[in-house]
Amino acid sequence: MAVPVKIDHRSTDYSLKRAYWLALASDLAYKDEATIEAQSRQWGFDSVRHHQTRFTPPFPLQDTQAYTMASDDMIVTAFRGTEPQQIKDWLSDATTPPRTGPADTGYVHDGFGEALESIWPDVKNTHAELRTNGQTVWLTGHSLGGALAMLAGARMYLEDPRLAADGVYTYGQPRTCDTILAKAYNKGLKGRMYRFVNNNDIVPQMPPAPPYSHVDALRYIDSHGKVREAMPLIGGLTDHAAGLLADPLAPASDGVRDHFMHSYLTALEKNLS
Repeated sequence: MAVPVKIDHRSTDYSLKRAYWLALASDLAYKDEATIEAQSRQWGFDSVRHHQTRFTPPFPLQDTQAYTMASDDMIVTAFRGTEPQQIKDWLSDATTPPRTGPADTGYVHDGFGEALESIWPDVKNTHAELRTNGQTVWLTGHSLGGALAMLAGARMYLEDPRLAADGVYTYGQPRTCDTILAKAYNKGLKGRMYRFVNNNDIVPQMPPAPPYSHVDALRYIDSHGKVREAMPLIGGLTDHAAGLLADPLAPASDGVRDHFMHSYLTALEKNLS
């Protein structure tokens, strides 16, 4: 059963309650427009906008989707993810060269860059339209959506620092950029970026490092479902092994199972209860 969380539209501090609620917002991105609008209004957001672009082959995604909801105090954009197998196949393709990052800073995975670019003008214009009261801005997403949320945060900060997001929370995010962009991002969004990784989730392990890198700050969910501020150096391998052995009949499936959004929500619920 979902843990009831009262949404504070005014606070900006990190908390597990906010992490849980933004995980719910990320999960909502997978739903249809009517469901998104109804839930957003229940959460106290009176304006909702949808962002979508459809692709044609050979681009590996069918479309990019996100939504933005706004209240008098807060604006949230949540990016939709994709199925684990689809993103695994995509990230395993090493033949696609990277593209230049925001404000010519470093490099990003070409697929992520293309996916965000397809809806970025609409997202940016929506924020300009709805941010009439100095609202805080939050970006979130799961899987591919996490990569897009991170890149959106990079574009906001590097292309116009006045627009820097107040918080970026991602769940099961793949490696998205090189170390140059990651360092610039970590410097500009320190204390605002939180990247949740659930134990053996396979997607954050791709694409390979190098050339791709992760941004800070990690929030690691161990094999017992406890959220930690870092992956333990001592005992980390043991914890990964414990996760693999949780299902002795199908240990290889643990990396995919840990990636599902409901696994993140279950773990965060456990930490709140």
